[in-house]
Amino acid sequence: MTISRRSFLGYCIASAAALKLSSIDLLNLRVAMASPNGPTVIWVHGSGCSGCSISFLNRVPGDTDAALSIPGLSTTELLTGTAANSAINLVYHATLMAAAGETAASALMAAAANGNYILVAEGGVSTAFGGACCSPWSHNGEEVTFQKAISDLAARAKSVVAVGTCASFGGVSASGANEPKVLGLAKALPRTNVVNISGCPPHPDWIVWALAMLLGNNGAWPSSQGLDSHNRPLALYGKEVHANCPRNNANTPHASTFGVDNQCLIKLGCNGPGTYSPCPSMRWNGGVNWCVDANANCLGCVEPTFPNASGNPDFYTVPNST
Repeated sequence: MTISRRSFLGYCIASAAALKLSSIDLLNLRVAMASPNGPTVIWVHGSGCSGCSISFLNRVPGDTDAALSIPGLSTTELLTGTAANSAINLVYHATLMAAAGETAASALMAAAANGNYILVAEGGVSTAFGGACCSPWSHNGEEVTFQKAISDLAARAKSVVAVGTCASFGGVSASGANEPKVLGLAKALPRTNVVNISGCPPHPDWIVWALAMLLGNNGAWPSSQGLDSHNRPLALYGKEVHANCPRNNANTPHASTFGVDNQCLIKLGCNGPGTYSPCPSMRWNGGVNWCVDANANCLGCVEPTFPNASGNPDFYTVPNST
């Protein structure tokens, strides 16, 4: 009896579910069965917390397809291979892949040598001390700094996507004294065409949508999708949070203390003004909630100034307040 790869994978997933394997186990199965003929994706980690990968794994299927249309093919089809010839070939992701150490590094080197891949980078680039503050892997017995790795990989990549504010602008990893001299990819690399998907972490749908755009355009960023001055897609980062916040209207009182529903938090240091993201409309956790609706300030986590967005000395102080 012969069965298709898709049918076989479906049987495997059904069996895994019956055995009560975790979502990580299921994703590892998907990665292990990734189509070798699909577009190659290499996902590497620099100075960061891997929270962007965790956000990516928390995606609730279906939301992006409704909110951000992709002509001809949905993001779910593009990333899971439920449409013909649409599965990606994720050859390296330190959090998800079963291999480790030299074995994993060798797989990455082999894929990099072939070129023609999409490079996804999470975390900032440590540049002090010759980049020695961050060494994601060893190869042939020698530690490889992330600074060297990202420079070599970006030079051969079809496209480079910086996932998260650390990778985009430095973020938390570059805050404070920043002794490792962490930089965002665009500043650390000679190439300037890095697409930034900022956020701490980014909404999982933003990551999926960006990858789907690349996969649907032969690995290149489509000219129809404009970028802002920070190389972020305007489709995601083109609207101000405060201008689109449901609490920003004449009938909404300004809160003087936290924990009160349906009040504007502008006087408590909310960074909605000057922050550009679709959080008010897309929301999080399958459209359940978002920061302001949970009575917390918008922290401006998508902006280059985060974690000191809008010049605030902390997350809960209004600039120049008395």
